[in-house]
Amino acid sequence: MPAPRNLFKHAIAEGELQLGCWLGLADPYVAEISAGAGFDWVTIDAEHAPNDLRSITAQLQVIAGRPVHAVVRPPVGAPWMIKQLLDAGAQTLLIPMVESGDEATALVDAVTYPPHGIRGVGAALARASDFSGIPDYLATARQEICLLVQVENRKGMVALDDILAVEGIDGVFIGPSDLAADMGYLGQAGHAEVKAAVLDAVRRIVASGKAAGLLTMDADLQRESRALGASYIATAIDVTLFATSMRQAASAAKDRLK
Repeated sequence: MPAPRNLFKHAIAEGELQLGCWLGLADPYVAEISAGAGFDWVTIDAEHAPNDLRSITAQLQVIAGRPVHAVVRPPVGAPWMIKQLLDAGAQTLLIPMVESGDEATALVDAVTYPPHGIRGVGAALARASDFSGIPDYLATARQEICLLVQVENRKGMVALDDILAVEGIDGVFIGPSDLAADMGYLGQAGHAEVKAAVLDAVRRIVASGKAAGLLTMDADLQRESRALGASYIATAIDVTLFATSMRQAASAAKDRLK
């Protein structure tokens, strides 16, 4: 029996639109609700949210019972961290702030078992192998791992062609907010120059044969990116949805009763 098929990986490779939501509340209850909301994928964020290995694993467990794919974003692309997340059952990783082809190559090595990579062989202990319940896990795991790298500053943009040339990278994800800051437009991800840079990157990623993705609340940028061939687009964040709804609820109650 092989490793579970990564439907998200194969969908974005074919250009099929996958709509996603960011999870930053770091709670299995919220993850379960979000996973049943109708999105194709959800990202468990450990870069800007208070997640650790145990909270990520707990969210992977509840998400597994829903028809949605879990993407995990670690805070950095450290091999030891990648190893732990893969063993915990993550099949798709989104690695932030990738700035060169060499960094991308090192990430491919980190998700690949020897002799072609450096991933530690500990599947017997791992949730990923169903605790040794998947006899062919070691031989089949790599082909179902989806490796996405995030380009989100000018240095990464300059190196984009080198990154795209790395075999084993499934997709490149553009981060408009960090890119805007690095371009001198902190807090202005909707600035015309930033949007032009994002769309140019999407165009180049798709032309390379890799899958292009991004996170944006800007409906126009979502549509324009999709028109260029972006195949995985995150359109919502649990933190902002919850915070906005709570503030609106409080404001409405005050208007009614005070």
